[in-house]
Amino acid sequence: MYSTGYVVAVIGIALCVILCGVGSGLGLYKTASATAGVLGEDPKKFGKLIILMLLPATQGLYGFLIAILATNKLGAITEIAEASQALAQGWSIFAACLPMAISGFVSAFFQSKAAVNCIYAAAKQDSLGFKVAMGPAMIEFYALLGLVISLLLVIGI
Repeated sequence: MYSTGYVVAVIGIALCVILCGVGSGLGLYKTASATAGVLGEDPKKFGKLIILMLLPATQGLYGFLIAILATNKLGAITEIAEASQALAQGWSIFAACLPMAISGFVSAFFQSKAAVNCIYAAAKQDSLGFKVAMGPAMIEFYALLGLVISLLLVIGI
């Protein structure tokens, strides 16, 4: 039988993977659709568009990384005999997963919106190339901040 702390921790880990995965999935749907439309007219633009298309996928990977690291902390909860300490440990893991879960979902969603517009701009004007990738890349910075904070929090538990 698992303690309440263990269940709370697992919910936090699951939220991290689910929210980051959903954000990336929705983002990739948008960017892949836009890229497919452009490539249907000019397949030679694939090399210029691949980075923009794949940018929202990183948040899903970040969430998966945090989930793996946080899952390694679950064993400590099962070793704690006192219920209040186990619950506190569970909430710590839950809270440590939140920065990545929230920043991963939100940044993937908005990054895809920016990337889609950049895909269309790059399709219209070849000279833009990777210049337009700066906007979506700056949104990636905020996903990385969530990753770093969650990493520090999980490692510190």
